[in-house]
Amino acid sequence: MRQGACRLCWFASVLALPCAAADFPVKPVRLLVPFSAGGGTDITARALAQKLGERWGHQVVVDNRPGAAGDIGAEIVAHAVPDGYTLLAITATHTVSAALRSKPAYDLLRDLTPLSQVTSLPYMLVVHPSLPAKTVRELIVLAKAKPGGLTYGSSGIGSLAHLAGALLATSSGAQVLYIPYKGSAPAVADVMGGQLDMAFPTILQATQVRSGRLRALAVTSLKRSAALPDVPTISESGVPGYEINQWNGLLAPPGLPAELVVRLSGDINEVLGLPEVKARLGADGSEAVGTTPQAFARLLRDEIAKWKKLSKDAGIKID
Repeated sequence: MRQGACRLCWFASVLALPCAAADFPVKPVRLLVPFSAGGGTDITARALAQKLGERWGHQVVVDNRPGAAGDIGAEIVAHAVPDGYTLLAITATHTVSAALRSKPAYDLLRDLTPLSQVTSLPYMLVVHPSLPAKTVRELIVLAKAKPGGLTYGSSGIGSLAHLAGALLATSSGAQVLYIPYKGSAPAVADVMGGQLDMAFPTILQATQVRSGRLRALAVTSLKRSAALPDVPTISESGVPGYEINQWNGLLAPPGLPAELVVRLSGDINEVLGLPEVKARLGADGSEAVGTTPQAFARLLRDEIAKWKKLSKDAGIKID
């Protein structure tokens, strides 16, 4: 009887959740960032938190919970009460973990409620200026002529920059040698020094392109970046359909009432449309996006499937 009574209490508590979206919020909202303060996700979250707080008339408190490649913060939200007062900021890296880990700590598609994609940030394919390849097509030809002779590096196995090179190789039939680094900055430094042939930094990390110490061949987004309109995409440079982006998105606990899903998603998108928010996010090359919950859920599903296929094709494992 006690177990049955507990279940009845749980259902009663869920039914008692404040589903009236018009009354939300009536107290501060907590936005968990599963990474350290000062990083890209944290900066994005704080930009949104400020404007959402102004819109709602209640503070949105950013709560940094780093650890386990973002899993700690995600697990907290996955077990939180679905009342709209606990939100989660994630990155594309979470879809990689969901796809490549043999025993994920939580199910990204089942245990969280998508609200909206927030930003999109492409990577850039850069090479040392001495490399005899000025386009992606020329790079592929060179790589095929020297199987395994060209090298690229990134911040570690399973990072998006690692997957960017692996996707280029599997999509083009070229063979390149991957060298893991402890961070993206050392990999880019070695490209500038000539010890490494190429890397996939973010636009912000590739500032040395303007100085001539790096040559930019392409960006990894499907469309050209507004920050670098003269740099072609890999997709238009001989590898049709190629696309990898870093992105941020917001989610809520599972079971969030539909009215609150619509309210939260709508408010997030309204804030993303503000000129000052677009400018702040665009300072590092990011583009403010804003999507429906359904579109964001589709992105999560598609990326998990994409990384699973790539990991099988390229033999990538992270645990």
